[in-house]
Amino acid sequence: MPDIITVRIQTDSDSFQEVVVKIERPTHKKPFLGGFRNMSTGVEFHNAGSQTKPKKRPDKGIQLFCKETQTVVDKNKRQQTRNTTSTQMTKIGLYVSNMTDKLISPGKYFTAEEYHKRRLEAVIVIQKYFRRWYAINLVQNLKEQKRLRLAWEAQEELQKKREKEEKLRREYERKLNPKTKEDFELLYHDLELWVQEETEQINRTLTGAERKAALCALLEEETQLIACIGMHKLDANVENQQKAILQLLEFYKLFLKCAQPRRWKAFDGKITEMDTQNTLRGKELLEIYRSISTKDIPKDERTSVLFTLKCTVKEHECKLTQEIVALIDREVDLMSREVKECNLEGLRKRICTLFLQYIKIPEINPEVAGLLKVPQDPLQLYKNVYFCHSCENYLPSTEFPIPANSHTIGRCRSCYQLDNEARQREAYLKYRLILENLRKSEVDYQDNSKIVFLVQLPDLQYLIENIWNYQSALSAYSDLYDLVMVRWDKQHQWSPWNTILLTKEEADAHLKLCNLEK
Repeated sequence: MPDIITVRIQTDSDSFQEVVVKIERPTHKKPFLGGFRNMSTGVEFHNAGSQTKPKKRPDKGIQLFCKETQTVVDKNKRQQTRNTTSTQMTKIGLYVSNMTDKLISPGKYFTAEEYHKRRLEAVIVIQKYFRRWYAINLVQNLKEQKRLRLAWEAQEELQKKREKEEKLRREYERKLNPKTKEDFELLYHDLELWVQEETEQINRTLTGAERKAALCALLEEETQLIACIGMHKLDANVENQQKAILQLLEFYKLFLKCAQPRRWKAFDGKITEMDTQNTLRGKELLEIYRSISTKDIPKDERTSVLFTLKCTVKEHECKLTQEIVALIDREVDLMSREVKECNLEGLRKRICTLFLQYIKIPEINPEVAGLLKVPQDPLQLYKNVYFCHSCENYLPSTEFPIPANSHTIGRCRSCYQLDNEARQREAYLKYRLILENLRKSEVDYQDNSKIVFLVQLPDLQYLIENIWNYQSALSAYSDLYDLVMVRWDKQHQWSPWNTILLTKEEADAHLKLCNLEK
């Protein structure tokens, strides 16, 4: 059907009128309202609804929802009790006891307002008891948290006290039995502090000839103390020599490692071993070393072992092998002259030591090349060797401290240490600990921080003394053992203008800050 149709309407008996009708399409499907069917013709007729557009309700600005009404469905049903009961009343000729009867009387009537008031009062009582219980639990939790906090603070304080006492004890032990350069540095620093105090006291209390005599006595006492420290140095050098011998024994363990076969774990968990040409060479040298270091063996066996050693070292002609061969010939000659075993111990130890040096040559024992820390070829070190104008020695670059403001290579570390012991007598132990902690923390950032590795101990000492005045920027705590240097802004690399001196606890809290301005 088109949207517009023309309908012809008869107005009178002989007049007609055409009316234009606009068809409105339905926006929804019309409901089925019933109908009927002509039984003779079979035509179906449906009841039609109004085709006019329904009147739209005015919009009140409030969203309305349809709500269905639910009514109670009543249903009557007869039931029969399981047990047939009856009530017996008293009558003439029948007595019923009323001993178990109860008298029921109606209670006091109360209105709905009184009922709700009772409920409200009961709710208030419940709220009071609940709030009391909640408050008691809250206070108990706060007390427990406070107790745990105070116990933790006491434990931390005790731990700090123990660490400080342990530090002082170790420092006292180091001063009492000095062994390293840092220990003697502390001794010279304490000596300088003592000399300064005594000098100030003499200048403050004495004048004239008495002052000069006291200063001379002080100088004499200082000289004796320096001599005493020198004696301790000699003892420490003897111990260091013993440690060098132990390091030689450690190299023997390294030698054992060279002779071990290659091992790897298979998929089934079994260990597979394989001997290479280099490990077999290491085993051969190890057997020779064990043979020449064995004591209390017959002369014939000793001679055979020395002959095997001589044939082995002659494979590589050099100054070291010539010296070993000469010592072997000397021992064989002495054994032929019936020299006692005790007189040959020094010679045999020398042969073992030189043979260990022979083993350390990578051309002879290729397996040891990957285990040595120092390259055996001196040509690899020529580019990093510098001349010290103070001691006039050629030393590697690691022996020269380079301050931040230096332009040339100056004196070596030994010369700096000797000058410090003779003049300033500064102790850099505390600054060294701060610098080591700073470098470790910078390595953890993994942002290629470089300035911190160029800073030397005198530079750090200048920063702490002149910029931070030996104390924390927050709490003014002045024990350098408990102070650390960290970044001021952790988003940028460490530098002298991006640093702050704090205690360890303050530094941990500072690094947790996200916005420094706030």
